[in-house]
Amino acid sequence: MDSEDRPITPSHGLPETHSSPEEDKSVLQIWGKSSLKGHVTISGAKNSALVVMAGALLCPQDCRLRNVPSLADVSRMGEILASLGVKLTRQGDVLDINASYIGQSTAPYELVSQLRASFFVIGPVLARLGVARVPLPGGCAIGARPVDLHVRGLQAMGADVHIEHGTVNAYVRGPSRRLKGAKIYLDYPSVGATETLMMAATLADGETILENAAQEPEVIDLANFCRAMGAKIQGAGTKTIVISGVPSLHSADYAIIPDRVEAATFLVAGAITQSEISLSPVIPDHLTAAIAKLRAIGALITPESPNCLRIAPGHGLTATDIETLPYPGFPTDMQAQFMALLTVSEGDSIVTETVFENRLRHVAELNRMGADIRVKGNHAVIRGVPTLSGAPVVATDLRASAALVVAALAAEGKTTIQGLHHLDRGYENLDTKLQKLGVKLQRLQGDSTTEVETAPLTPIAPN
Repeated sequence: MDSEDRPITPSHGLPETHSSPEEDKSVLQIWGKSSLKGHVTISGAKNSALVVMAGALLCPQDCRLRNVPSLADVSRMGEILASLGVKLTRQGDVLDINASYIGQSTAPYELVSQLRASFFVIGPVLARLGVARVPLPGGCAIGARPVDLHVRGLQAMGADVHIEHGTVNAYVRGPSRRLKGAKIYLDYPSVGATETLMMAATLADGETILENAAQEPEVIDLANFCRAMGAKIQGAGTKTIVISGVPSLHSADYAIIPDRVEAATFLVAGAITQSEISLSPVIPDHLTAAIAKLRAIGALITPESPNCLRIAPGHGLTATDIETLPYPGFPTDMQAQFMALLTVSEGDSIVTETVFENRLRHVAELNRMGADIRVKGNHAVIRGVPTLSGAPVVATDLRASAALVVAALAAEGKTTIQGLHHLDRGYENLDTKLQKLGVKLQRLQGDSTTEVETAPLTPIAPN
C-alpha cells in the first residue's frame, strides 16, 4: 500500500510513514515492453517541500504550503516538526503549519537518523530560539563535508557549536540570543549548507553574504518562501546570496515548485520505451541538462505550453557521455535513471559520478538484467545491448530504485523489485501513475523477500 493511501494520523494530520526498511517486505512486479501513452501529473518537489517545511519554523504564525507531495520523507519531516511542538494539519496536498510555540530545541535521534534533510532544522531553530540541539544525520562524522559546512557557517555567524555524543549543540551567547550577519564562503556549493545558513541569516542582526552558494531551483524556492514571510534575500539562484536580517517573519501561503527529478524520470521512461507521453506541471528551465542529454540520446522533446512537455521517439537511441555536477550541471539525482536508458542505447557511454562516491551501486542490479556495465572508480562504462531481461533486483537507494523501474519498463518479461521503502521516499504514487500510462505492474506484500543492508551515500570531498 502506498503512503498516500494510509489513514490520516490524528496527532499531526500527516500520512503514516511506510513500515521501516527492516519490516518492509513489499515488492513491485513490472512486466516490460509496454508502450506508454497519456499524460502524467508531476507532484511537488520533495527536496523543496522538506526544506520549506523546516523554513516554516522561522515564523511564529500560521503558514500554508500547497502542492506538498505525499511521501514517506515528508511524513518523517512532519514528525520531526511535531516533536519540536509544531502543529501540522494536512488536507490533500495542502499542509498547514503553526510553529508559534517551539517547546523543544532538540530533534529526536530516531527521527533524524532516518532523514538526512532533517538536519535543516538547526538553522531556523537556532535563529528563533538562540539554541538548537540536532543529532548528526545518519550518524555521520563531523568531517563529512555537508555537516562541516553547516557548522562552520553557523560559527561564523556567532554561534558556539560543539559535538557531543553524536549531537550538534549550538547556542548564541549574549542577551539578544541573535545570530550576527557574516560573510561566509562555502568550500563546496552544498545545497543543504546553503539552505541552512540562508534560513539562519533571515533573523540575524545585520547582513549575511553567502559566497559559492548552491544554485539549485530548490534553493530559489526556499528563498521565495522566506521572502513571502517577509525575509530580505537577494541573489538566490546565483553563486552569491545576500540576506539582510529582519526582526521577525509573518505568515505566508506558498506553493511548492514541481519536482524536476520526477519529471526527468518520466521523460527517461518515455525515452526507454520509445513512447509518446506528456507531463505537467513542469518548469522546463529546471530540466535543461536532462533535456539536452535526452536529445543527444535521440528523444524528441517539445514544449506544449509553458509548463507542459511532450516526449516522443526519435530515430533510435544512441550512446552519450554524462558527468554529474552541481546545478546547473547534470544532476546526480538523475544519473542512475539515465544509466538505465544508456544500457539499451547503441554504442559505448561513460558516466562519471562526481558528487557521491558510492552512487554506482545500481550497476550490479542493472547487470543482473543483462546490461553490460563496467565500473572503475567513479566511472561507469556502458556498452549498449539490444534488450534487457526481467530479473529479481534490489533497490539500494532512492534514485537507484527509480532506475530499476525505468529498466524494467524496457525489459523482456517480469522484473521484481525489492527495497520499495527507497522508492516511497521520493516518488508520489509512481506505480499508479505508470499504470495510467499503460504499464502492467502490481505491488505485492511479500514475506519471502530479503532486505539488503546498504551504507548511506558518501559525498565526494572537493578537490
